[in-house]
Amino acid sequence: MKIKAVIFDLDGVLTETSEFHYMAWKQLADEIGVSFDRAKNEKLRGVPRRKSLEILLDGKKASEEQMISWMEQKNSYYVRLLESLTPGNILPGALSMLKQLKGLNIKTGIASASKNAPAIIKKLGLDKYIDTLSDGNSVENQKPSPDIFLHCAENLGVSAEEAVVVEDAEAGVEAALAGGFKAVGLGPKERVGKAHKVFESLKGLVANDLLF
Repeated sequence: MKIKAVIFDLDGVLTETSEFHYMAWKQLADEIGVSFDRAKNEKLRGVPRRKSLEILLDGKKASEEQMISWMEQKNSYYVRLLESLTPGNILPGALSMLKQLKGLNIKTGIASASKNAPAIIKKLGLDKYIDTLSDGNSVENQKPSPDIFLHCAENLGVSAEEAVVVEDAEAGVEAALAGGFKAVGLGPKERVGKAHKVFESLKGLVANDLLF
């Protein structure tokens, strides 16, 4: 079946704000007295905010009210750091890839668990290159559930079989496969090796590398 659309994860695929996430979680962890380092931060890759907080707390008990407060606190630190984001933070190869796909009349979407995705895309200047965005507000069940990719595909007017998902997280690759999509993994094979194709990044790739 002809591929009609490519759906991209955002963080780690088109841009890299993981350092901002790390700094924000680290600030919160220091304030509430729990240990947090880069090794634990790796476990948060592609994971929604609440689940990330649960991993950070590592069994530390907290009320629902406290959990909500801490999530809001972390997000406020992260949003403050995002103020420094510019089109210069687009990862190598990403803008070229979006332009190539447009030239081939391949639809493009972004599916990101981040509720800050609209602001990030605008700051990067990528909004003019994508056809639709599904974010953390779009679906209830986040990755590894396929819901966000299915939501994005529906908005693009294509079936899962007609779309490719590009992901850098294990949970994202699992979500793509669970939804019946072709999956392209970016990063080490131990993380994204279940994808149909694996590349280090978008740098140096051409549109046909993502198509099947």
